[in-house]
Parts: sequence; C-alpha cells; structure tokens
Amino acid sequence: MDRPTSRTESGIPIEPVYGPEALTDWDPSVNLGVPGEYPYTRGIHATMYTGRPWTMRQYAGFGTAVESNARYRRLIEGGGTGLSVAFDLPTQMGHDSDAPLAAGEVGKVGVAVDSLDDMRVLLDGIPLDRVSTSMTINAPAALLLLMYQLVAEERGVAGGQLTGTIQNDVLKEYIARGTYIFPPGPSLRLTADVFRYCRAELPKWNTISVSGYHMAEAGASPAQEIAFTLADAVAYVRTALGAGMSVDEFAPRLSFFFVARTTLLEEVAKFRAARRIWARLMREEFGARDPKSLTLRFHTQTAGVQLTAQQPELNLVRVAVQALAAVLGGTQSLHTNSYDEAIALPTEKAATLALRTQQVLAYETDVPHTVDPFAGSYAVERMTDELEEEVLRLMRRVEDLGGAVAAIEAGFQKAEIEANAYRIAREQEAGERVVVGVNRFALEREEPYVPLRVDPGIEARQCAALARLRAERDGEAVASALEELREAAAGTANVLYPMKEALRARATVGEVCGALREVWGAYEPSGSTW
Repeated sequence: MDRPTSRTESGIPIEPVYGPEALTDWDPSVNLGVPGEYPYTRGIHATMYTGRPWTMRQYAGFGTAVESNARYRRLIEGGGTGLSVAFDLPTQMGHDSDAPLAAGEVGKVGVAVDSLDDMRVLLDGIPLDRVSTSMTINAPAALLLLMYQLVAEERGVAGGQLTGTIQNDVLKEYIARGTYIFPPGPSLRLTADVFRYCRAELPKWNTISVSGYHMAEAGASPAQEIAFTLADAVAYVRTALGAGMSVDEFAPRLSFFFVARTTLLEEVAKFRAARRIWARLMREEFGARDPKSLTLRFHTQTAGVQLTAQQPELNLVRVAVQALAAVLGGTQSLHTNSYDEAIALPTEKAATLALRTQQVLAYETDVPHTVDPFAGSYAVERMTDELEEEVLRLMRRVEDLGGAVAAIEAGFQKAEIEANAYRIAREQEAGERVVVGVNRFALEREEPYVPLRVDPGIEARQCAALARLRAERDGEAVASALEELREAAAGTANVLYPMKEALRARATVGEVCGALREVWGAYEPSGSTW
C-alpha cells in the first residue's frame, strides 16, 4: 500500500526520502553562495551567531506606563537585550484613553500611551543609548517614534545613538489586522516622510518592519506570508522612490517581521527563500548597489495562533520548537511567546520562562556554533527552491492586479488568506491536522489556571491623567502646533517636524491623529471584489 503524500503548510509535497535527484541542475554557487554574501541564502552575516547571539527581544506592555516600565526593567535585569513595546488598541487606533471608542479597551492588550508624559514614565530608568527598542505600532507609528526621541533628547541622548524599530507597516493592516486610520495614499505618504526624517535625524533606526506575522496569524500559509509581505515591501520601495529618494538612501534601514511555526523544516526553508528573493529583487528590479540594501533583516515571533488554552504547558514545547526554527533560519532577533498567552496576558513567571527558552538555545546547545547548518541538505534545499517558486508565483499575481495597494482594494490577499484559514480549521475539526491536547490526547479535566488580571481602575486613572495634562499645558501653543501640522499635511512638507513640535507641546495622540484625519480623512473599507 502506498504511503499517503504529506504536504507542507504551503501545500508542497514532502517526499519520504530526499537524495541527490532532488537537486538536479542545482548549483550551490548560484543558489547558496556563502554566508554574508549575495544572494544571502545562508544568512546576512558571515559569522551569524558564532560571534554573538541574536537579539532576545521580548514583547511586553499592559496597563499604564508604570506597570509596563516595571516589566521592562525586570526583563532587562533577567538578561533581555532588547525591548518590544505592545500598545493598547486605543493607542494603535489613534484615540486617547478618554475617547468614547476607547471605553473598555484601555491598557488591555498593551500599554496606554496618550502623551509625552506617558512615554517619559514608560522609559524611566531604561538606558536608551544601550537598549534597542522595537515598537509594534503602525498607523500612528510616527507619533510614538517622535515621543521616544523627545524623551531621549531630554536625557541628553542624541538621535544618532538611538537604535530600534517601528513596525510602521500599514498595508498589512488593510489585509489582516485592521488597526488602520488613514486611507492608503496618505498612509504611504506618511511612511515616506518617516523614511526621510529618520535618514536625517535617526540614522540607526529601522524605519519599517514589513510584517508577515499578522497575516500568518490570520491564516496565511508560509508561501502567502512571504509573498504578500514582500509585495507590500515593493510598494513601500516604490513609494520612497516616487518621493525622490534613491534606493540606497533608505533600503538599508528596511526590516521585516515573520512568524515561526512548529513545522520546522518548512520554516527554515521559508526564511532562506525569503532572503534570496529579496536580494535578487532589490538588485535586479530596483538597482540597489549597497550590500545592506540587499539584505533581508528580520525579527521573528513564535506562532501565537498555534498556542492552545488546553494543557497550556504544552506551549512551552511548541515555543521551543518554533524558536529553534527561527534560529536555524537565521533570524536577527526573536520573541518567544509565553505559554499562557492563549488564555490571558502572560504572567511574569511565564514571560521569564519564555526568555529562558531563548537563553537555553543560545548558551546550552551547539546550534549557534556554525552558520546555516542545513546548507546542502537535500530536503531543506529542495523545500527552499519550491517555496521560492510558489512565493514568486503569488507575487506575480499581486503585480498582475496592479501591485499591493490595488490587490488590497480588490480584496485579493485577504481572500487568499481566509481560504487557507478555512482549510486549516476544517482539517483540525476533522482530525486530519493533529493539535495535541485539543483534538488528540486531550484531558477529561484541565488543571485550574490563575491568569494575570489587568486592574479595571486603569482606565479611570488614565482619563484623570489626561484631564490634568489638558489643564496644565499651554492650550494656545498646542492649538498653534496642531494648525501647523494640518498645513504640512495639506501640502508636501514632511509632517514629522511639525508633529514633533505638537507632541513637545503635550498634544495627545488622539489630538495629533485627529488633526491628520481632518486633512487626510479616515479609511473606510469597501467590499471585496475578489
């Protein structure tokens, strides 16, 4: 009886055995190269982790700036080498904590930051000249970046000393996540302004983290994750070029954000294929010459969608496998999810265990001691080539529709992801896709779990702080600064400079985003035509 054919998450057949015939006409000098050199299949640095490990960047944020600051300090004291800030939904959507739409959401899925005052508290005691900070913020990314810079300036830390990343990827919000504010046109204009501003004022800051993670969490396959992410990145590159920048002025500061699943072999192949595609794309289509413009630098987070509320301790094993896939795939930084995140915000103990998972991989295994240990593997090299073909096929479909923005407006990416998510759900329900502890090896009775509780009084305290801020600040200075911002938004000037002055005057996130909404409008999604 023939053995049923297994398939990868992207639908590519997996052979029971791979041999030399799997790599017919395969030239390692073309497809692989050497680590740190074009096409960067084997990694973007010659030494990778043999010199130093990846950045261990744990994503955290909840409640008010006071609670989140305490968590950040403990993570740094515990050996974390970078911060990753989670903001609550009102902040992500450009609303203040006392806005009617913010009711019930303040501090729930991240930290509430309404003004420069909150940012000062959030970063209290954090050595901004030594810690790299990633901020998961998109539509209002420019505001949070400027607040971060203002706090650094108050402490005497120059812009050239600051290192970190803002996600700033609004196109994926229209596809998979939904925290958009402005229409695509003004959003891309704001992205280009951020590129220009950072090149002049924050030269070490990564201006965007083009994100496939959220698409994967919504149900995208690995091939869809890479294809739609790189298609979005192409749109950003074209926007910057259209704004008069040369490719090597901004491309070295582009970065990416991907998921790591438990399907280890395909994930390793995915990361290798993505690096190769991006290097060739930047060289051949956009004429990039700076080697840094060709390198796909990326952060990885383990797959939250694969965590289960049932038998949550099993998530420790899942996260370890996912983290190993990211490291074997050559990530630059990594966040490992806490085992209890399928239930609630992680407890401090769970967050510490997540960090310790990375530390075990870095310091107790031999994985970091050699670069790209899967190089030459019949199975992984074949998977890398096949994934590259499928990614390029999907990218061509996006181009045929007129590019990423036109495809988004037609609903193409969203429809493709939803179809794949539906397939996964059907397979799990039928038992064809095993989820340990859920549809196989389940327990009749689960052990009780005590989740982290967010203080319900946070919203009231945050609203009271906003009332004090508005009473204390110079209202005329705020109004004048916001008017200058509106004028810049209506013209062609870089909006970040007047935006910075408005924030310095203690304008709030909601007020700044409100001023831009008055000029640019708010995005209203239309029905899919796909």
